[in-house]
Amino acid sequence: MSTPAIPSAATLRLPAPAKLNLMLHILGRRADGYHELQTLFQFLDFADELGFALRDDGEIRLHSPVDGVPHDSNLIVRAARLLQQHSQCPLGADIWLDKRLPMGGGIGGGSSDAATTLLGLKHLWQLHCDEDQLAELGLRLGADVPVFVRGRAAFAEGVGEKLQPVTLSEPWFLVAIPQVLVSTAEIFSDAELTRDSPPIKVRSLPEGGGRNDCQPVVEKRYPEVRNALILMNKFVPTRLTGTGSCVFGSFPNEVEADRVRRQLPGTLPSFIAQGRNISMLHRKLEELGRK
Repeated sequence: MSTPAIPSAATLRLPAPAKLNLMLHILGRRADGYHELQTLFQFLDFADELGFALRDDGEIRLHSPVDGVPHDSNLIVRAARLLQQHSQCPLGADIWLDKRLPMGGGIGGGSSDAATTLLGLKHLWQLHCDEDQLAELGLRLGADVPVFVRGRAAFAEGVGEKLQPVTLSEPWFLVAIPQVLVSTAEIFSDAELTRDSPPIKVRSLPEGGGRNDCQPVVEKRYPEVRNALILMNKFVPTRLTGTGSCVFGSFPNEVEADRVRRQLPGTLPSFIAQGRNISMLHRKLEELGRK
């Protein structure tokens, strides 16, 4: 259920868009416990929305609680305080969140909220940090945050932080949301996870992405995800995004995506959105810059 609408007190409103991992290959486990991977990110025109208002007392206050997440642990609050500390900015902010992206869905909700906070407060506080500095701060919050900071579809390597922009076709996607919260840590620690995929070059990427090495583990552990994949595969080739619960299929247009969506049961929530090589957030910031 969405949190209440963002109030008129918010002087800046920005989207925090979803992403899809069109492929995800796990190459090996590093000595620090993290995994070397290769993945292909594309954004969706579907998003959380954040509202910001300036405070002159240095306080960071998130007015939209998220179930099960203490205020000070929320990535939005952590991002705001990290930027405040990095820039030595004396200003604060009131922040509101209209939550639309499912938690644990693999479509980047928390990471995207953090990136929108970094970019939104840079704008609100009139800071002079560049994109590289913000991406570096974002990496401290999570491996996926830099791709949202940079806002361009990308082939990612390392733990997901080494980004190479790519230009992809922009199909329509039907994304189904099995009602289960998938634990990323649980998936990456599973003994059966494939950890020896051979590395590929960006030029050899299959159009539309490829397989997700995490999918067999998620399917085995979460029957809700397996059932959604079986159901959607009757209509369109379907795969998992990231390590989350969401599964997706691509279509040449919105009409065909909607035709399949109408055949899904009411017990399986879903949405339709277009894939984008430039994120909604960056298109909005560009628009603000022209005003």
